Amino acid sequence: MSASLDFTTYGDAARPPLLLGNSLGTTSQMWSAQIPELEQQFYVIAYDHPGHGKSESSAEPCEISDLGRAVVSVLDEVGVSRASYAGVSLGGMVGLWLAANTDRVDRLVVICTSAHLAAPDYWRERAAKVRANGMTAIVDPVVERWFTPTFARRHPHVVRDYKEMLAQSSPMGYAACCEAIGRLDLRADLAKVSAPTTVVAGADDQAIPPEHGAAIAKAVAGSLFVTVADAAHLANVEQPAVITRLLLDQLSAKG
Repeated sequence: MSASLDFTTYGDAARPPLLLGNSLGTTSQMWSAQIPELEQQFYVIAYDHPGHGKSESSAEPCEISDLGRAVVSVLDEVGVSRASYAGVSLGGMVGLWLAANTDRVDRLVVICTSAHLAAPDYWRERAAKVRANGMTAIVDPVVERWFTPTFARRHPHVVRDYKEMLAQSSPMGYAACCEAIGRLDLRADLAKVSAPTTVVAGADDQAIPPEHGAAIAKAVAGSLFVTVADAAHLANVEQPAVITRLLLDQLSAKG
């Protein structure tokens, strides 16, 4: 994979650095509720996966390891040797790979993610669908699983905005990321994660149910497992205050 990643920085570069990794089909704007408080304590670096936001897209196949190496290039570009990392879904998968296979992660929070989804056919079919028919072919069923029904009823404008965000993803880049998720198997890597780690699950997450997070926490020595009530897949969007407080507590340079 040769695509370079677009990123935005927030806050004082003298503060402890913090990388933010977004979910599949979203951009770094998914962290908009967290960034104002995070940048008061951290130098925040929010990046986008290939084909998401303004990041380049590539027709080449990629693995989670390729996405991780692209994030290492972002760290190199901003002159940061080590950073804390928080990621949702695909962003969490990348964070797990980084923590297990590089020395660049200080502290780690992974949210609504998995080390192994065991559904390669599902992800190949989704990739084929967007390549053939564009992003609009999957927008409604995918976004339906991002939020609880109660949240969707109360905040239809948020759901609409995320449908637009997903629709604007590059089919080529999105499909490549889908196939990388389908081939994902980080289970053997988890024992190598030594960074202090917090694993967060949305209690109502149908896309990646809480048992995936529990399995990660069981395999990562000394990790903390937290389930957030009334939250589906985009827990940081649905429960912004809860996730913001958790990030500030778990990624604090004092802890």
